[in-house]
Amino acid sequence: MFHIELMDLFLLLLAAFGYWYWASARKMREWVFGESKRYCEAEGVQLLDDCVALHRLWFKRDSQGNIRVWRAYQFEFSSTGDERYLGRVITLGKEIELFELQPYRIH
Repeated sequence: MFHIELMDLFLLLLAAFGYWYWASARKMREWVFGESKRYCEAEGVQLLDDCVALHRLWFKRDSQGNIRVWRAYQFEFSSTGDERYLGRVITLGKEIELFELQPYRIH
């Protein structure tokens, strides 16, 4: 007969939730990176370091009143190759709400 304790079940569920969160956060970051790269190309600037980093994480309501995960990502870009500027991407759920680039020098 198989016997499992409640604490073991709790730890198993906690580990499963942790893996699910890690996998979904990684997938989201990769998608945001691709969108950021396309946005930078369209703006005529270069995304630096091939990286976007999660800066903030919170829960907010969307326009229908549903609670979604709100994420703010940051990245660095350059317009001339000499200076670094900060860019930001805001997502709510699986939608991009905002791209924002610091004022930068046009070459």
